Amino acid sequence: MNKPVGSKTQTKIWVLENGKMRSRRDYLTTEEPLEIRLVSPRRTLAVTMRTPGADFELAAGFLYTEGVISSRQDIQRLSYCVDPEIDGEQLYNIVNVELQADLELDLQPLERHFYTTSACGVCGKASLETLRIRGCALIPPEPKVTPEIIYSLPDKLRAAQGVFNATGGLHAAALFDSQGGLLMLREDVGRHNALDKLIGTALLSEQLPLSDRIVMVSGRSSFEIVQKCAVAGVPIVCAVSAPSSLAVSVAEEFGITLIGFLRGERFNVYSGLERIIQP
Repeated sequence: MNKPVGSKTQTKIWVLENGKMRSRRDYLTTEEPLEIRLVSPRRTLAVTMRTPGADFELAAGFLYTEGVISSRQDIQRLSYCVDPEIDGEQLYNIVNVELQADLELDLQPLERHFYTTSACGVCGKASLETLRIRGCALIPPEPKVTPEIIYSLPDKLRAAQGVFNATGGLHAAALFDSQGGLLMLREDVGRHNALDKLIGTALLSEQLPLSDRIVMVSGRSSFEIVQKCAVAGVPIVCAVSAPSSLAVSVAEEFGITLIGFLRGERFNVYSGLERIIQP
C-alpha cells in the first residue's frame, strides 16, 4: 500500500571544506504539487507547490482565506484521491473537497489560482478592492502587548521548527496568544501555504476568528500574507523581514498591527502602533 511522501527527503551531497572533499547524507525539504479538487461540480480549484503534511488543513485554509467558504460547516468532507487510474503516491497529492450541497459558489475568482508556486504565492492576486467587496470586518483594537512580548517571538518560532532544523529550507507560520505563548506552528516550503495550514487548522477546530492572537511568519509579509490574516481576524502580524507596500495598505485598511524586521530586541511598526504598549 502506498504511503504519502514525508516532509523530508534524504539525499547524498558532497561537502567542500578547507580544501577537502567528503560525501555525506543530508535532508532536503520535500516539495510536491497539491491539487485542491472540488467533488461537485468536479473541477480543480488550485494547484500549489507545497511540503506534504497538514494537507487537509492547507485546503481548508485556502478555501476560507480565498472566500470560497465562510465557516467550518461549509465543508462536508475532505479526503485524498481514490482514483484507481492515478499512480501510487500521487493519490496523496490530490485533496478532494466535498462542500455542503446547498452552498452557493462563485468560483470565477479562483481561475487565477490554477497554478501557485511555493516561492511567490499566487500570481495575479486580487487587489485590496476585492477584500472590501468581500466585506472583511475591521479588526477590534485589542489586544495591547509590550515590546518584550514581541521580542520573544522569533526564538520561540525557530525553536519549534522541527523540519527546518533538519533541512534549513522551510518557512513557518506561528500562532501566539497575547502573552507570547506559542499555540501552534505550521511549516511549508511556501509562506502562504504555512499560513493557510495554520488558519485551516483553526478553522477545522472552530477557533476562528483569531481576534486575540498574534501571527508571526518567517521571511517577509506580502499582500497575500496580510490578506489571509485580515480574513482570519488576526490583530497583530509579525515578520522577520520587510512588508510590501500593498501589505501595509491592507493592514491600515483593516486595523492590523503590522510589524517587520523583528530581530533581537528591535522591530519596525508599519501600522497599528496603538496596540504596542510604549515604554
